[in-house]
Amino acid sequence: MIDLTPHGDIAVLRLQHGKANALDIELCQAVTKQLEAFRQSTSKALIVTGAGKMFSAGVDLVRLSKDGAAYVRAFLPAMNSMFETLFSLLKPVVAAVNGHAIAGGCIIACAADHRVMAEGGGRIGIPELLVGVPFPVVPLEIMRFAAARHVSSLAYTGATFSADEALKQGLVDAVVRAGALHEQAMAAAQAMAAIPPTAFALTKRQLREPVLERMHVGSAIDAIVENAWASDETLATIRAYVARTLKRS
Repeated sequence: MIDLTPHGDIAVLRLQHGKANALDIELCQAVTKQLEAFRQSTSKALIVTGAGKMFSAGVDLVRLSKDGAAYVRAFLPAMNSMFETLFSLLKPVVAAVNGHAIAGGCIIACAADHRVMAEGGGRIGIPELLVGVPFPVVPLEIMRFAAARHVSSLAYTGATFSADEALKQGLVDAVVRAGALHEQAMAAAQAMAAIPPTAFALTKRQLREPVLERMHVGSAIDAIVENAWASDETLATIRAYVARTLKRS
């Protein structure tokens, strides 16, 4: 499902869950557990990447549409916890975007401190509204932090972008040859790991604390969001989107 491997002072967390690294409750819980292990470890920085040609295709909509409202109400808190745990890590985090990073996959990447994307490696974006679901507070706040100037258009259009286009949109910080992705991500992680850890942690905390505070006061909105995701109308919309997408593919 996932692999957390140390490479000297740098840990690499690799998603390898099915063909698309789609987010389900088990994957979210497993990632959160490994992030907590990394937090407590002696590793100085983390690289998050995917296996094969996929970073993450986002929420497993097929399972969500099949398992219905009860699953939604268990899944959303697990997903939000994973995003918040990643975003709140006070050690350096680099996202090595090796392939498609769609919806929740884009959120994972944008929770990192530095994002490197492979040329021709796929597309990245947040098409949640095209699926028919509203944003929970945590992922929307992560997007607001990572791509503030473009977040409205990213959310409203649901557009996805190639690596070069993503660089212009502020979704990634660097675009590299696919064969150089790991090397460039490792170099970025090592550069940040070389910063005195207390100085890095305090600066990152100051940068992100206002965002974390907004996440924590958003529980009332998240209750509404959860009800919307779990509604018969939204689940029907998701099923229709899945049917169209699978037919097209």
